[in-house]
Amino acid sequence: MARVAPRVYLAAADIARLEAIALQLPQDARVQVTLEDGRQIAGMVSATPTVQAFFDPRGVEGMNALLRLDACTDAAHFVESSHQRAHPDGIHDLWLDEVSAVTRLPNPSPAETSARSHPPDPNAPTPR
Repeated sequence: MARVAPRVYLAAADIARLEAIALQLPQDARVQVTLEDGRQIAGMVSATPTVQAFFDPRGVEGMNALLRLDACTDAAHFVESSHQRAHPDGIHDLWLDEVSAVTRLPNPSPAETSARSHPPDPNAPTPR
C-alpha cells in the first residue's frame, strides 16, 4: 500500500467527511461513485475503505483512504474471456477524497422465492 497520498487532511470536519463516505462503501457492495471531476465509475467494493495516516508529497502527515473498485462486468462494457467476463478497465484504485457521491446499485441476481414452508426461510423474499 502506498504511504504517500496526493492530499492529506488534518481538520476534523474533513476527516469526518472521509469516514462518512467510507461507511457508504461496505465490502462487496455494488456501487457507482461520482468523482469530483464528474466522472462516474461503477464496480464492486473490494474492501471497505479505512481512513488512515498517509504523508503528502511535502512530507506532511494526515488522513485519507483508498477505495478499490473491481469494475462491473455488465453487458455494455465487457470482453469475453473463456468462462469470465473481464471488464476492459479492470480495477480502479481511487483516493476517497476524490469521491463526491455514492450510489448503491441493485444486486444483478436477486434472491428467489423459497418453496420452504416450515420453518420459513428468513432470507427469501415474500411471495406475491
